[in-house]
Amino acid sequence: MKLLLHVCCANCAIHPLNMLLDNGHEVFGYWYNPNIHPFTEYQKRLEAVQSLEEKKAFPVFYRDSYDLEKFLKAAIQDVDNRCSFCYKIRLIKTAAYAKEKNFDGFTTTLLVSPHQKHELIREIGEKIGSDLGIRFFYQDFRPGFYEGKEECKKLELYSQKYCGCIFSEKKRYLKKYQEEDVKKNSKSFY
Repeated sequence: MKLLLHVCCANCAIHPLNMLLDNGHEVFGYWYNPNIHPFTEYQKRLEAVQSLEEKKAFPVFYRDSYDLEKFLKAAIQDVDNRCSFCYKIRLIKTAAYAKEKNFDGFTTTLLVSPHQKHELIREIGEKIGSDLGIRFFYQDFRPGFYEGKEECKKLELYSQKYCGCIFSEKKRYLKKYQEEDVKKNSKSFY
C-alpha cells in the first residue's frame, strides 16, 4: 500500500517507518502538529523530523503551522478530553491530504507510544477514514517503541520528554518539581 504516516516526532516515527517498509509498503510522512508547545519544542521536533527525512531517505510533506491561540482556545473547551481533540485535528488533516493525493490509506506514529490513548486513536482514525472515504491503516506499533528510541539515539536525533501540548508539559515537569520540592522540604524538617 501507499501510506501517509502522520509524524508527531522523529523518535516515534522510526519504528513504524521501519516496520511499514519491512512489510513492503510505500511510506510518506506528514508533519502537522499544532499541539506542540512551546515554540522552541515545536522547532526542535520539526528539525529532528527533517533530519530523519535526510538520514532515512523518508519523504515527508510538511504543514508547518504554529497556531498557539487557536489550539489552546479549542483544547481548553474540554481539558479532560483534550487528547481526543488533539488526535482528531491531526488525523483529519492527514486523512484529507492522503485522499487528495491518492494514497491508499493513512496511519499515525501516535500508535507507537505506550503513553498515548491507543484505542481512542484507533477509534478516531477509523471514524475519520470512514467519513472521508480513505482507509485508516491500523497497526499496533507499541512493541517497538523502545527499539525506536534506541535508533533515535544512534541517529543523534532530538528526543522529547513529553507528549507535546502545554498540558502534558505541565504534567511532566510540575510533578517532577513537586517531588523535588517535597524531598527538599522533608529534609529541612529533620
